Amino acid sequence: MSQQRKWTRRSAITAAAGVAAATSLTPTAHARPPAGGGQTALGRLYEIRSGRHRVVVAGVAATLLSWQVDGTEMLLTHDPSWLGEGYQGKTILPWPNRIESGRYTFGGQQLQVPINEPSRQAALHGLMSWVEWQPVRHRGDGVVLEHLLHPHYGYPFTLALQIEFTVDGRGVSSRLSAKNVGDTDAPFGTANHTYIAASGPAIDTMGFELPASTYYVTDDNLIPTGTAPVAGTEYDFRSARRIGATKMDTAFTDLARESGGEAVVRFERPGGQHVELWVDRTHGYLQVYTDDSPSQDRPARAGITVEPMTCAPNAFVTGDGLITLRPGEVHEGRWGYRIG
Repeated sequence: MSQQRKWTRRSAITAAAGVAAATSLTPTAHARPPAGGGQTALGRLYEIRSGRHRVVVAGVAATLLSWQVDGTEMLLTHDPSWLGEGYQGKTILPWPNRIESGRYTFGGQQLQVPINEPSRQAALHGLMSWVEWQPVRHRGDGVVLEHLLHPHYGYPFTLALQIEFTVDGRGVSSRLSAKNVGDTDAPFGTANHTYIAASGPAIDTMGFELPASTYYVTDDNLIPTGTAPVAGTEYDFRSARRIGATKMDTAFTDLARESGGEAVVRFERPGGQHVELWVDRTHGYLQVYTDDSPSQDRPARAGITVEPMTCAPNAFVTGDGLITLRPGEVHEGRWGYRIG
């Protein structure tokens, strides 16, 4: 399912932020973001540690900015003095991925949210990518942030949001809760957009295991038009193999679960630490993006993101995996990274 990228995630960020050109960043895979708690382009920074693991969380978009193991950066990160590109590390909500034309119907209302990906006429990655979450608690091995999402044009709902990042001897984990504190039902979906860095120049030599048996076929605007089995296609990574030249900006579902209900994605980084992404049962969808567009700060394919999603792309239109939060109802989901 090769797609021509008419509008990259990086240029979508440029449009959403209202800046004229892509921002020049420092080298990403080896960046060591400071963690002094002062203000940056990503808001306050919160450092948490456990043993070999050092994690930095940024307040803007509740961003997982850095995860270092024995001083080696695992993530495709960027200096916090800059805006960043490609939604790196951001917590995405109240919808992940795209809403076609920014229009949807919910509760009998026809609603329109702002278009921030103009060439695809899509509303991309929700409303929280430039919002700073506020600290509730910050201790040595964890940080809790919160935000009250007030009604927006096109999203007239109120959500109380809280996220906790914790680090232990194996890795970093996230717990997100979203409570509908309004008086009407609210549509909801969420994702995280962290990239795992290649251990060499590109991800082509990385071994990759993705426990998904179905992928989404899309139109030229990356809006799903149906699903298909991965069997017999270039998207079948159910058994670990090298990524090679495969390009993906592709959603997957029908995830195989391990004991305890986790779905586990494995990244085998040649010459480096192997990494696992685990997601709980609330995350039934994964969006894989192979970072195929070069930028000023790094070459193409310097990292790969597998976005744990609670719903499919365009779910506000199709209802595929969409969560409806009743007044007072709470959604909670967990995911994390660990050394494989």
